[in-house]
Amino acid sequence: MSFDKIIFAFVIVLALTLNFGFVVGDITDIAHHNRYELFASLVVSLIATVMKFGDRSQLGSTMLATSLVADVQLIAAALFWSWSTLDGATLSVHDTVTVVSLAIGALAANVVSVVLLIVETASLRR
Repeated sequence: MSFDKIIFAFVIVLALTLNFGFVVGDITDIAHHNRYELFASLVVSLIATVMKFGDRSQLGSTMLATSLVADVQLIAAALFWSWSTLDGATLSVHDTVTVVSLAIGALAANVVSVVLLIVETASLRR
């Protein structure tokens, strides 16, 4: 076992689970979605993206692309949440749905990234 590969897989799966934890709950109720969890999801996703830059294979390029998509979605969700609450107001139902929907898009990209990680791991055994 390579410690580098363990850390790589750990960060990718952590990005997925943090993103999933943020998304779970009523999509219209902001009380079910923690802003700090969104922030942690974004930070770990950015770390995962940086870790994927070294791989030159086709599968590595696809994994990097999925990570970039997740980053864009999470950045958009965080910026929208920040922009919507600049005046000190709470998020409206429409704004909450927008933030969570963007995070769901990132979740889809993170799921694809983990599936690709599993495919890559399984192909190394053969």
